[in-house]
Amino acid sequence: MQDLLAELTSGDDVRAENSIPAIIALGEAVIPALLDLTRAAEVDSRWWAVRALAASPHTLTVDLIPLLSDSAPEVRAATALAICTHPHESAVPALIKALADEDSLTAGLAGNALVKIGSPSVPSLLEVMNEAPTGIRILVLRALSEIRDHRAIPVMMKSLSEDSAVLQYWAQEGLERLGLDMVYMKP
Repeated sequence: MQDLLAELTSGDDVRAENSIPAIIALGEAVIPALLDLTRAAEVDSRWWAVRALAASPHTLTVDLIPLLSDSAPEVRAATALAICTHPHESAVPALIKALADEDSLTAGLAGNALVKIGSPSVPSLLEVMNEAPTGIRILVLRALSEIRDHRAIPVMMKSLSEDSAVLQYWAQEGLERLGLDMVYMKP
């Protein structure tokens, strides 16, 4: 196992990526070592640990959640992407917070993860729509339109009259996905 983890943290992306299938083949036994690597001083080591955790079917979402607060934006982004592979409603509060991440990639991937979680994300997403700045509301409305939950209809209808063309787009897209595209069209 140590040789494989050395490959993972070698600094050579090809060697690191090639080590992942063998690391994953070790099963649940490798998870504690990967979690230890998420606390390494080197950003690259933390990123590769998250990458390997994302690939493992034994990874628990609860172990990924704290990594959304990593100091490095690339680790936070990798974590949000890992949660897309391991979606669980326990991650909703941390992902909602990550929608406001200073790194736009992390924020967008947090939105994707909320979509993967689905309906359990909707109440928190609706709450954010009431108080967040436009940039975050765009991510939220996109997520709501992809989740296709009828609880979002009032927010989508209200967003049709927003000043932001992007908010209007996602509101229209969401209503169409819910089969309500004729409801808001003016004759």
